[in-house]
Amino acid sequence: MYFVGIDWSDLHHDVAVLDEKGQELKYFTIPHNRKGMELLKERLLSIDPEPENFACLLETKNGLLVQFLLEAGFPVYPLNPKVVDYRRKPSGAKSDPIDARLLANIGRSDLAQLKRLKPDAELIAELKMLTRDQDGLIQESTRLTNKLIACLKEYYPVALGFFSKPTLPVALEFYKRYPTPDLVREATVPEIAAFLKSHKHPRPNQTAVSIWQKAQEPQLRASAPTVRAKGRLMLALVRQLEVVREQVAAYDEEINRLFQQHSDSRIFASLPGAAGRLAPRLLAEWGDDRERYENAAVTQALAGTSPVLFQSGKYRFARQRKSCVKPFRRAMHLFAFQSIRQVSWAREYYNTKRNQGKTHHEALRALANIWVRIIFAMWKNRTCYDEATFIAARARHLNRAA
Repeated sequence: MYFVGIDWSDLHHDVAVLDEKGQELKYFTIPHNRKGMELLKERLLSIDPEPENFACLLETKNGLLVQFLLEAGFPVYPLNPKVVDYRRKPSGAKSDPIDARLLANIGRSDLAQLKRLKPDAELIAELKMLTRDQDGLIQESTRLTNKLIACLKEYYPVALGFFSKPTLPVALEFYKRYPTPDLVREATVPEIAAFLKSHKHPRPNQTAVSIWQKAQEPQLRASAPTVRAKGRLMLALVRQLEVVREQVAAYDEEINRLFQQHSDSRIFASLPGAAGRLAPRLLAEWGDDRERYENAAVTQALAGTSPVLFQSGKYRFARQRKSCVKPFRRAMHLFAFQSIRQVSWAREYYNTKRNQGKTHHEALRALANIWVRIIFAMWKNRTCYDEATFIAARARHLNRAA
């Protein structure tokens, strides 16, 4: 067996190859391009023509380098950067060659405890990338919304009260049509009503009267330069927001199309409160490889729902798990929050935790931890959620505990 430590970067990769005794057989650097990847493959296979005899260790499980190694048949073992940093601490020394050799040595000593990377199926991999990328777009939409609200507060605060939400499509169109307080004050009720009707507002006449009345009330007036400058910024933010929201909607369509194609979609769609965006995210993060998780406890750790025990001397307490798959944790957290609105036992459990002095997020994590066990059983057995089954299982557990 040979252990290949690869310290990767955007431009080049440092590679150290050790044998089972820890002797360094090769050390070299390759550029991050196709020629460099082929050189890596060539030099490794010159040691042993069988790719399965190499364990490639990196501090990532994504990217073109990992994809090349997997396609070439080399086993890949991704390491948490914190593990490598911990091993580096005694000396404190850090360089690309040192890190490459350190990765190889970790593989040589701890390979039995490491998890070999097994790629997701294509549909799951694409669904995972789409849902995570959409989360980024949603965060960008939130950022632009906050900037738009802050901008309006500086020169046009009355506009924030025209509609129930400042980011409604009709509201954004209204801001483009009436970008300053003077323009909306000059508009008549029939003009505003006609505009609202053209954008299919459900109550155009009543809303037009309300907008006109609010616009005519005495307002704090910004200076002319402020109105001109912030009016320009407002229009720029509105156009950016419209583009992002349009792309979020397009992502929804593609995510739903892929989700419906997967045979496990019915399992996650059956979860109460998961319809819409949460069910595809749960499927994407969970995956469809039934051999990936040894038991529910492993899944709870990866999802960040199970606490970490801290014990030293007289002190013993549990704290939030930091090392986990963050998108997985977020999906479970959001699902737990939705479930307390629709599932009576979930709401009761949440209230119990709150009454014990837990914070909102602590109670949700505890509830999500239970949901992970439930979903794990559903996922393993390929069955949909049935509340009666859970209630019966909980009753049996309570009887045994008594």
